Amino acid sequence: MKYKSTKLSQLFTLIFAFVLGIGNAFAAEEYGIFERILEASGSFNDTTAALEKALAESKLTLQAKRDLTFKDKVQQARVYIVTSPAYMEAAKGESPDTISAQILRIGVYEYGEGKKVHINMGNPTAHAMVFYSGSKNYDSLLAAAKATAQEIKDIAAKVPGKLVSVQLEPVRSEKTLNKFNGDGPAKMMAKFRNWKDSQNDVFKDKPENFAATVARVENTLRASQDKGVDDSSGWRLLSKIPVGANAVYFGITNDYTESKCISINSDFRSEGKTKDAPHPGVDHAPAMPMEVLVINDGKEVKVVQYGEMWRMQLYFWDSGYMAFAKNTLIPSIIFSSIDQTLTATASAAPAAAK
Repeated sequence: MKYKSTKLSQLFTLIFAFVLGIGNAFAAEEYGIFERILEASGSFNDTTAALEKALAESKLTLQAKRDLTFKDKVQQARVYIVTSPAYMEAAKGESPDTISAQILRIGVYEYGEGKKVHINMGNPTAHAMVFYSGSKNYDSLLAAAKATAQEIKDIAAKVPGKLVSVQLEPVRSEKTLNKFNGDGPAKMMAKFRNWKDSQNDVFKDKPENFAATVARVENTLRASQDKGVDDSSGWRLLSKIPVGANAVYFGITNDYTESKCISINSDFRSEGKTKDAPHPGVDHAPAMPMEVLVINDGKEVKVVQYGEMWRMQLYFWDSGYMAFAKNTLIPSIIFSSIDQTLTATASAAPAAAK
């Protein structure tokens, strides 16, 4: 009996260890679309100054920065748009429509009781899992993304504070990120489309007109004007980033979109919401800016933007289903505003031809 009891005990131990191992494996495979990397010890101004100094001394390229705008602003939040020459080199043979993975974003924001300052990033690893899922070089690109993430963490390490590694919501498995086409029953809102299917054509041109098309888009965006938090029309151009010879990324934003994204994400969240810091959604600063891509695939030149419902679910699903249901029209409003801005300014085309 003692022998059988020992055997049963060992069996149960093995089963428990196996189940626990599976649980740990699943936990290890979860990645936040954002990752908090530093709890700063200084003020917002001191932290951003130290980060900018560290960026200037690094091998990363600072493309732009932006202080986010939202109604009743009592917290500060800034996003930095950066690129990595090493990561770009690793991805130079990839399809030009995957360039969104190459745009890196770092957020600095005041959060929670006492408005403590934090640094997070748009997680390069999670983004690589989305945009490079179909690549034959997936493993090497994923390794390059992880190296880039470490590079950003090394930069943050030069800022006074405590280094951390916290996966921030929305958190998903690698498999889910590879096939990301929305979340749960809200997949139908994103029309069951993955990242590639969510690249919506604004207009097209011939391959030989790539440079002229890039100039047209740039002139159009520079001519546009941000009209404030209550008006979705009008945009400001933050960055123009060539990625390889056949693709250009334009980062755009406006006060309306920033305010909506932060307030909607904050509405149904409780963690981090305090009287002096009522907007926990500032930790989603690296979801900004919106993208406009100009892509030359050799057959045609396409100007595209992402379906905003797909994009909003990728970055803001933790707002909660009720938030999406309550604000169903917002993605469409943002999408239509970008589309109308890019197509309505006919005067930009002649300027590009000069």
